[in-house]
Formats: sequence, structure tokens, C-alpha cells
Amino acid sequence: MSDFGGQTGGSAGIRNVADGDDAPLRGFTGSEAGRFRAPRSALRVPSSGPAPHRTRSRLEFQVFRLGLVSCFGLWASCFPAAAAGRTVDTGYPGGNIVLEGITNGVAVVRPDLRDTQKGGWWFYWNFRVRGAAGETVRIRFPERNPIGARGPAASLDGGTNWAWLGAQAVTRIAEPKAWEFAFAVPSNAPEVRFSMTIPYQESDLRRFLERHRGNPAIVREGLCRTTKGREAEILRAGCLGREPGIRVLLTARHHACESLASFALEGILESVLADDEAGRAWRERVEVLAIPFVDKDGVEDGDQGKNRAPRDHNRDYDGTPVHATVAAIRDLVPRWSAGRLRFALDLHCPYLAGGDSNEQVYFPGPEDAIAAERLAGFAALLAEVRRGPIPYSPKYNVPFGTSWNTASNYSTGRSFARWARDLPGVEFSNTIEIPYANAGGAEVNADSARAFGRDLARAIAIHLGLVPRPAR
Repeated sequence: MSDFGGQTGGSAGIRNVADGDDAPLRGFTGSEAGRFRAPRSALRVPSSGPAPHRTRSRLEFQVFRLGLVSCFGLWASCFPAAAAGRTVDTGYPGGNIVLEGITNGVAVVRPDLRDTQKGGWWFYWNFRVRGAAGETVRIRFPERNPIGARGPAASLDGGTNWAWLGAQAVTRIAEPKAWEFAFAVPSNAPEVRFSMTIPYQESDLRRFLERHRGNPAIVREGLCRTTKGREAEILRAGCLGREPGIRVLLTARHHACESLASFALEGILESVLADDEAGRAWRERVEVLAIPFVDKDGVEDGDQGKNRAPRDHNRDYDGTPVHATVAAIRDLVPRWSAGRLRFALDLHCPYLAGGDSNEQVYFPGPEDAIAAERLAGFAALLAEVRRGPIPYSPKYNVPFGTSWNTASNYSTGRSFARWARDLPGVEFSNTIEIPYANAGGAEVNADSARAFGRDLARAIAIHLGLVPRPAR
């Protein structure tokens, strides 16, 4: 009887499969079979127990999902005992899963919470199945549901393009409580990746920068070396050839798993570089400093990053910083801003789904009354000038003192937005939450998140007086 292999590995030293470079597989057999977790050594589990991230057309999406329609009744063929060479692994940047075992042909898995404060839970996962071409695989998450509003995301091309499988792909099991999905792998697919989000890694940033190679209005520089020795990047864009009149600060991925925020950041930067009136005004008057991966190690290692032990990156803005990237931000930004920083925005994703606001774009309101008034003005402007597919209404904002946005939520430390708000000259500093999959009924994906980033850039440009407000 063949083994169903489980192979894991952190991203350090692993070449990016999405870029066509496969990493060598490693594995154990025999008595060491059992669970596996990323990014540690591999285990084997007995089988008996186009443009990057483009949005697929409706036809392509239906073809992509063809195998899903009829797979739920195929119990025996899902992870069959004789599936020689089939592996589950996380041996690529961003990978995260714990394989508990194979039960009645179903892979039982859960998110790996290795980075999370004791007793905490979060929902990030991202793994690969190989050697299952032409077969149906079934994946089960016991006890808690880490699958979002549009089901899992899946990729058949090594993580470059992704599609949501849809909420109908997920089945809730009553006893024992679990959530399960199935997928019929096309016969010509050597691998399929599944994730609770549409991932965004350093390789995606490299592809973005490659599209703008040779453009003098955007440069990539180093912020610092991370705790694990990686280079954390900064991007400078806009007015770079002389001293700008205005500076804008953008950050993303204080929490490693919040990947849709990165696509929105791309959209903002695309607007700064655009050949239109607003783009020219950005490049004439404003320097943008963007920090795409505050938790760079977590993004590449596949950590979820929320409530990270010993301290959340977004609570590390007072006292002695724990994280090298936050220390570097706190050192660099006051010197770089030189009193010209006017606007700071920290891009996040909220909880997985559900609740009053988690499937809406929203701003958590500041405690300070003046800052809250400024947020209300910007929120109204954004709602007015939005053109893309993702809706926004200020009514979904979460005022300070309501829901999770209370003083106790900040008891472990100061957030980036609160820290930046006190820098000289800053008029606006806030967090924005962009849902993972569903925003007011609209699909959130790479393209729609980029479009929302362009909406944000339009509102920021008007707010800063770069272009006039449209007549109503």
C-alpha cells in the first residue's frame, strides 16, 4: 500500500515554485509518520489512516470549477489508499498547514498557529497537493471553520492565478463538527494549491516592479534586515527628483496573512504612476513611501501573524520595539518625513467573514475627536468618488468605543495609525480594513482589490488638493 506523503518546509532557502523553480522534496517514513506542520521537517502519513493574479473570465472560471460540481458523492475516490506519490506540502513561500491524518480517504487538516500567542486562534492556511491529477481530493477542517465567504481559493498554475471555489463548495458536518470541501483535480494538473485567501508574496511584488521596470518614478530600497535575515523593502514613488511639497506613508502586512491589502496597495501605486492628470500631479508634488511587508518574515514563512507572540507588529509602536521592521520604521519615518508628511494609511484585512462589518470595507474610528472628524470627511469623499467594483459606505465604519475598537484592544501596545498620527504635520492617519473575499456582495480578488486601491488613490489625491473634487 502506498503512502500519502506530507512534506513541509519554511521559505528560507526554498526557491519560489510560482516562478518555475521547484525545491527538492524531503521526507520521513515508517515510525515517524503522523502529523506535519510548516515550516519544519517533512513527514509521511500512511494512506490507511497572463497578468499576474488576473481575474478569470466567466467561461474560464466555470471550466476551472468543472471538477467541483460532481465530486461530493465520490467518497471512495477522494484520497484513495492506493494514491501512490500523492503529497500535501507547504514547501513554498506562504505555505501553512498541519496535516492531522487521513481518515476514510479525507485529509484532516488545520491551520498552523506556531506564531500565535498562547490560547489564540486564527484562520490562515495555504497548502499544495501534488500527484492527484485526474482524481478528487477531499479536505476537512475539524472543530473551527477557517474557510471564508467564497469558499477556498485555488490555483492550478503554481500560485500565479487564483479563483474562489464558492461557498457552495463547502459542506458543514454536524458530528463531529467540521467543514469540508472537495475538488476534482484536472488530469493535466501536476499540482493544486488551496488557500483561505488569495496570497501575495515577495514574488508578486517582484512581478509588480518588473511591470514598471525603467520607470524613474518608482524605486525599491531596503528598510532593514529582518530577524531571520531577509531584506524588508521600502518603495518610494512619485516626486523623487526633487524635494516634494507633500509626503504620504502607506503600510501593509502588519499581519502576515492579510494579503488582499497588498493588491490594494498595488492599485494606489499604479495610480501614482498613471499617465493621467492625477498621476502627473502625484509625481509633480508628492513623494509616497510604501512599506509592503511590515511582517516580512511572517509573509514568506507562512505565519498568520495576528496576535503574534510575543507582540503583534501592530502593537509595537511604543516602548522598545520587538520587531526589527517596526524599529526601522520608527527610526526612518520621522527623518524622512521632515515635517511634510500629511497622510498615513495602514492597509489591513478584517476577520475572515460574518459580523456587522467583516464583509464590508471599513475604517476603525480613532479615539481623538479631531481625527474622527477628519476620518468622516475622507470617508464621505471616498464613497463619493469610488468607481470600482468594491462598494464602500461610511455607515460600516467602526467608531471608537464600539465592537472590537475599544481601549482594551490597544492595551498591549500602540498601533501604527496612532503612532503616525502624532508625527509633525500629519493631518490624517488611519487603518482601513479590506475584506478577504466578499465586500458588500461584491467579489474581492486581485483585480477588484487593485481597483479599490485606485479608488483610494483618487480620494487621497482630492483630499490633498492634487486634483479638484468632481462636481456633483
